[in-house]
Amino acid sequence: MLTDPDDITSGSKGYVKCDIAVVGKGDNIKTPPKTDKDEDDIEANLLLPAGVPTERQKAKFILKVYRAEGLPRMNTGLMANVKRAFTGEPRDLVDPYVLVSFCGHRGKTSVRNGCYEPVWNEQLVFTEMFPPLCRRLKIQLRDNESVNDDVIGTHYIDLAKVSNEGEKGFLPTFGPCWVNLYGSTRNFQMISEHAHLNEGLGEGVSYRGRLLIALKTDIIDSDSVIPCSVEAEQCLPLAENALGRPEEFFLFATIMEASMIDKKVGDKPVQFEISIGNYGNTIDGKNATVQSHADSSSEEEDEEEEEDKEKLLKSGTGEPEWHSATDPIKPMTRDRFYYFLPFDANKPCLWVKAVFEDHRRRLYNTNIIEKIADKLEDGLADVSEMIRQEQVFPERRLRGVLDDLATSCSRYGTLTHGKSMSSTGRSKLDKERTRLCQREVDQVGTMARTLKATINKGNLKEKLKASMNLLSQLRHVQEEPQPALPNIYVWMLSNNKRVAYYCLNAKDIVFSAVDEERGKDCGKVLTLFLKLPGKKGTGQSGWAVQARLQVYLWLGLSKHRKEVLKGLPEGYEDTPLVRRTCRIVGTPPAEIKYTEHQVFQLRAHMYQARRLIGSDASGLSDPFARVVFGDQSQCTQVIDETLSPTWDEMLIFNEVIVYGTIEDLKNEPPIIVIEIFDQDKVGKSEFIGRTMAKPVVKMSNEKYESPNFPPHLEWHDVFRGEDKAGELLATFELLQYATPGDSTGQDLPPLEMPTMQGKDRGPVMSVPKGIRPTLSKHRIEVLFWGVRELKRIQLTSVDRPRIDIECAGHVLASSVISNAKKNPNFLIPVKSFDVELPDNDLYCPPITIRCVDCRNFGRFVLVGTHVIDNMRKFMYVPTTKTAKEAIKKFLGAVEPRSPKQPALLSPPTPHQAIPHVTLSTNHDEVAINMDEKQPLLSKTDTIISMNVGLDKDRKGAEAKKGKKKDSSSDEEPDPDAMDWWTKYHASMDTMFRTTQSSEDLQDRQKKTSQEVGPIDPLDVEGKKISDNVNSASQQPSSPYGSIPNGGLGEGSVDPDYDPKQAKKFEKELRRLETKQDIEKRHTLKGTSKGISLASKLSPKSQRRRDSLALNTSQLKVYPNELEAQPEFHGFAEWLHTFELTRGKKTGDADDDESRVVGKFKGSINLYKIPLPPDIEDCTVTGGNPAYGLFQGLPNNDPLHVLVRVYIVKANDLHPADMNGKADPYICLRLGKTTVNDKENYISKQLNPVFGKCFEMDATFPMDSMLTVQIYDWDLVGIDDLIGETRIDLENRFYSRHRATCGIAQKYETGGYNMWRDPMKPTQILARLCKEGKLDGPYYQPGKVRVGSHVFTSQTEFDDRGPKKQTDDHLALAVLQNWEEIPKVGCKLVPEHIETRPLYNPDKPGIEQGKLEMWVDMFPMDMPAPGPSVDISPRKPVSYELRCIIWNTDDVVLEDDAFFTGEKMSDIYVKGWLKGQDDMQSTDIHYRSLTGEGNFNWRFIFPFDYLVAEEKIVISRKETMFSWDETETKIPARLELQVWDADHFSADDFLGALTLDLNCFPRGAKSAKLCTLDMLKTDGSVPQMSLFKHKRVKGWWPFNVKNEGEEMELTGKVEAELHLLTQEDAEKHAAGAARNEPDPLDKPNRPDTSFIWFCNPLKSIRYIIWHQYRWSIFKAFIFLCLTAFFALFLYSTPGFMVKKMLGA
Repeated sequence: MLTDPDDITSGSKGYVKCDIAVVGKGDNIKTPPKTDKDEDDIEANLLLPAGVPTERQKAKFILKVYRAEGLPRMNTGLMANVKRAFTGEPRDLVDPYVLVSFCGHRGKTSVRNGCYEPVWNEQLVFTEMFPPLCRRLKIQLRDNESVNDDVIGTHYIDLAKVSNEGEKGFLPTFGPCWVNLYGSTRNFQMISEHAHLNEGLGEGVSYRGRLLIALKTDIIDSDSVIPCSVEAEQCLPLAENALGRPEEFFLFATIMEASMIDKKVGDKPVQFEISIGNYGNTIDGKNATVQSHADSSSEEEDEEEEEDKEKLLKSGTGEPEWHSATDPIKPMTRDRFYYFLPFDANKPCLWVKAVFEDHRRRLYNTNIIEKIADKLEDGLADVSEMIRQEQVFPERRLRGVLDDLATSCSRYGTLTHGKSMSSTGRSKLDKERTRLCQREVDQVGTMARTLKATINKGNLKEKLKASMNLLSQLRHVQEEPQPALPNIYVWMLSNNKRVAYYCLNAKDIVFSAVDEERGKDCGKVLTLFLKLPGKKGTGQSGWAVQARLQVYLWLGLSKHRKEVLKGLPEGYEDTPLVRRTCRIVGTPPAEIKYTEHQVFQLRAHMYQARRLIGSDASGLSDPFARVVFGDQSQCTQVIDETLSPTWDEMLIFNEVIVYGTIEDLKNEPPIIVIEIFDQDKVGKSEFIGRTMAKPVVKMSNEKYESPNFPPHLEWHDVFRGEDKAGELLATFELLQYATPGDSTGQDLPPLEMPTMQGKDRGPVMSVPKGIRPTLSKHRIEVLFWGVRELKRIQLTSVDRPRIDIECAGHVLASSVISNAKKNPNFLIPVKSFDVELPDNDLYCPPITIRCVDCRNFGRFVLVGTHVIDNMRKFMYVPTTKTAKEAIKKFLGAVEPRSPKQPALLSPPTPHQAIPHVTLSTNHDEVAINMDEKQPLLSKTDTIISMNVGLDKDRKGAEAKKGKKKDSSSDEEPDPDAMDWWTKYHASMDTMFRTTQSSEDLQDRQKKTSQEVGPIDPLDVEGKKISDNVNSASQQPSSPYGSIPNGGLGEGSVDPDYDPKQAKKFEKELRRLETKQDIEKRHTLKGTSKGISLASKLSPKSQRRRDSLALNTSQLKVYPNELEAQPEFHGFAEWLHTFELTRGKKTGDADDDESRVVGKFKGSINLYKIPLPPDIEDCTVTGGNPAYGLFQGLPNNDPLHVLVRVYIVKANDLHPADMNGKADPYICLRLGKTTVNDKENYISKQLNPVFGKCFEMDATFPMDSMLTVQIYDWDLVGIDDLIGETRIDLENRFYSRHRATCGIAQKYETGGYNMWRDPMKPTQILARLCKEGKLDGPYYQPGKVRVGSHVFTSQTEFDDRGPKKQTDDHLALAVLQNWEEIPKVGCKLVPEHIETRPLYNPDKPGIEQGKLEMWVDMFPMDMPAPGPSVDISPRKPVSYELRCIIWNTDDVVLEDDAFFTGEKMSDIYVKGWLKGQDDMQSTDIHYRSLTGEGNFNWRFIFPFDYLVAEEKIVISRKETMFSWDETETKIPARLELQVWDADHFSADDFLGALTLDLNCFPRGAKSAKLCTLDMLKTDGSVPQMSLFKHKRVKGWWPFNVKNEGEEMELTGKVEAELHLLTQEDAEKHAAGAARNEPDPLDKPNRPDTSFIWFCNPLKSIRYIIWHQYRWSIFKAFIFLCLTAFFALFLYSTPGFMVKKMLGA
């Protein structure tokens, strides 16, 4: 069960069905055995989350089964005759019963033997939990057999569609309603190949009857436990009028054309049949029951059966009820490929009368909502396309879409209000769905109006996403769960056998007088592609078309028959028989004769295709196209071995006859089918894909001139099944002959054929001028760099590869690599060729890259191919002075963007998009201010101010603040104690805070943009630069200096946008949209996250981190790969990597990945020639593009490089051992070099800290791919690969972003931040200026000039005054802002750590962890670099913590004295540092009557501590059988607890205290001053660190949380904490408890502190005597007096006798 962890009480959110297996390492996962249990039995094995009760409320789901009708025959005639011979009775050949499955329970009705129309009137009561875990009821109608019951049909009821969980929702309800059953064909066979269709698997190919059922749900209010069960009961029969009034429906069809008939059935007569339900089924339709004729003789029965069949075709008036099949006609063919039926002018008419209950309102409601949703979907697709193509004002188009949506929703309310079916025919679900749909559509309309008013340029994508949600909301209520009419089936019959079919939904062709309610295909000519039934119609066998029908369809009530022919194409003969079709009473004719026909010439202009599916083993195809129009078809030429064929061919179909008027044909042109095949030398051609197109119709009286003629080429999507198989660029003309019968074509537009420059194309005609794209001369420059990772082809390695570049029929071949193993780079890297290409890039053919292996004996073997479909990113459009002046004149004050981006670069950064602005970017060390009054490129120098370091005021403030620091304040970090890990942790903290602040900033910008529009990313100070600049900054920039669409300055502001109205509607939108978001903000998850961040972001901790960040040099930590950063463009600014593929494309991800056979490294540039003379662009190296775009690139000769790979740590590794841990170690592979660090594996860690640097010598290009692998060490067996990552070092090395060694934040010559590049900043800057052909650099005090830019620097101050800056400091500041240099500037890679995901090849796509690392590369021909950076993990420092527990006070008194009853506690204190295993306890202070305890007890805790991470390191074996010790890190927290000791029961916990040794409150001086306020973490309580103060003594409070999660004071403890290093602890030893050395005095405890059973005399003295001494005195006196009185009474009688007797 899936639940919301923040709100478990909200109930189930769904279920996940899975198999869970716990296996040992290396064991194979066993496939779970298949059971006969119902798949929907979720309750039988359900895993519930914690907090979800197992018992829920129960409900009764009552499914009533009334009757069925129209069932098929389920026995053969032979078997029926055998049974009849034994029983002597005729009977229907089916024994039906209904089986219902729900939540693992099965219930079935009784069996009705021998009945085609059984009546049950029974109900099945399922007692189940509510809401139920199962979402659907499975209802099966079965035929009872003695051996195995056959399934007649299956229907599913989705409970989610027949109920609503909302506030105005309703319980699951359904019907009473007829449900239609579909499945295999109705003719019974002992072994049917389509039997699986009866189980509800796949699309049913035939009507199998219908079943009358109803569903009702009753909630059980009883609190007693009721078991889940199912019961069968009798129910009352349904009233006759409960289902609605039966109406006669009329289905009419006219077959206009039957073509593309498969040649397998072309040699036998073919006919077509249309049916709805059993009406119209001429072969195996409705079976009449014979129960009423049981008493008649066999001869009489045979006669009556024949009479019944005749009656079925006739209505009560004696007219036939249907004419549903055409006459059998033998197909004809013109090309021996496809066949057609020669209907000519006589179009056969088919019609069926059927009687069903009138539930058209269900169909109407679905049609209205579907049309609203379809219109919305089309509009949103247009908006998305406008955004993708960067067109102007997409927000205006979205407003129009939402306005239409709101209007349509209002129209829906008007149509549905007050309109309903008669009350007798409406079920409860009908009424509830009507109200539900009205509410939902009304809400969608309200949201549409609100969204429309709040759209602006800044929130366009957000509003587009919200509009998508509205679309899904409409789709959710669109589908009607209760069927109204059965589906319509169109069958092709050959030799009286069913061959192919097409299924139509009745809602699509149902008639209504209201346009919104009418079916989308009603009264229209449809193109139907018939397919094979069952499994034959899917997969490869289903790609072929069995037949294509052009058919006119209409379905409606018989009383609406006058509307039947209104949509039929005009031109037919209006005879009395035809007019009878529109009468309520009358039989339509068998055919309609067309008297008007038009003669056309079809010109199919087939230009090219692209992105076709590879069908050959080489991964290519030999494609040709077949154009099918009517009964004719023609093929183009075959283009060998390509996926992007350019046919450039015109196919002419002469004398094409189309029946109908020219006006109808002009408005609705006939459909043309284009199929693309792969020509195979052996066997038939393999199908690639199919598309349809409509031609442009030219009437004979029209002029062949613009704008309609000639037509433009268009792209058509090609599909193979449901998969896209490519695109076709073509257009089609249908030209009418002026004189019918004149086939000379003299009156047709002339063909202006292009000049082919001496090429003879033979009989193939090219696409004529005006239609074919306008071509111009282009030059394609190709950089042939090299090939990589080529696999074996035909069991032989690829040794002599060659790359061929093909475009528009031209091929450019590279030089042949003589030995790919020694040097896989090409000797001649740059080549070019000229080619004629279309000016419109939409028509540009793709570029195909082919790799060929040149083998012995002149053999050439194709290795692999790569197709570049979109040339736009390789197109170079120069920026000229003339264009800039024209744009400046057009835009007024807004100047065009300076062409700073070179031709070979990816899109520029926002800084590059707008040069003439003031930049104030918040860098840590450097801020750049650019003068907005002066252009970036001018005759005068541009002044750039750089704040290197901190300014004087801030530094002085820090110095003054430092003098006022007291002993509790943080100290400055010690430079001698700093190492690389100090920089790492400071950088990680900065990244964490930056991420948090950026999220907050985005939230603020999002709120602001909703009110005032988009925020300028350059205006960080909150000031608007200018409206022009702001609008320009929001426009996506072009990588080639072209002006982006919509960049019109002031004019780009959408005039339809009203900010006041937007602000008004935004409040309403927030109320409608963010209700759930507000609830989520108050969830437990959000609260816990806030609490966890509170400690990190507390003022005290923040000040400490700020101090550390200000005084520590930092590096850049990237959360993903370095090449994934947008500012580096994948290091592919001039060197791209193209994957070469081979083999057929199957659509399977694994197979497609295995098709990759290698990589080609190079680049392509395409531009129109000749280049303009006033060009202002430059190449990537600063050269003139007129001399080539690849000039000045580095040499591709082999280069020796020293590679240093730094592996910092790994995070979240996938467990590889049975204990849920892993023993990771590093393995590096670079070319043939392998470095295995198996000896230094880290035991039982999923987040290991490696801290390793590996040095390797590499030779580019042979050793260019670095593979970093993380293995799991195993004592026995082979080590397992956890994951790996691959880095292309070559692209990094040659990148202009200088990814060889990162630019540090500060230049220092020593210490932990020592400059590690062999070249100093001045040398690097000088080299960049030389490579970019820039003047400089020239250094002066505080400034440096590079080209026309002068960088000025402010002086950095410290406590001793201003610091002296060297040229290296100035050069470093320029390097950190190198992207500000025009044309050749770019972002340089800083000193960094990249986080790379790890993947396992055996588990593609599943991340196995992350790896933090970086790579440095140093050429061997340069000065040797310094030593590698020491990033080895820090060694923990050994400490000893001595904690003396002196006294306690105000401890809660837990026990009652046995004798006295007074409150007391036997107090003792526990303490530990590294866990419960390290726990130590004081002795017990017995009988504390006031909560005071005296101990004088010393705890001694030795521990190892990492200062930088502030963690205690614990190394120990987890079990006695462990091979290695496991290292864990825990926070340095001292735990103290106070307990009450009990002798005969468990001790009672009284309170606890947790002290973070790095940050804990200062102890109170006395017990009175010790309160719970000391534990506040809001910064109001001064904190201290024991690692700095070493020794502290004071009082701290014990506390415990009550039921309300509030802290209560339960005691106070006086403790002394003393922290010593291991050396100091050995010098000044101290004993634990009160032992030697340095023993503590015994506590001065009161005499009442003792244990009673060990000190009986003290117990008598202090417990009995001290408490009861006066009571003892009184009792003693009382006893004495009693004894005296008793003796007196005893002695008095004797004494009196003696006195009386005188004795």
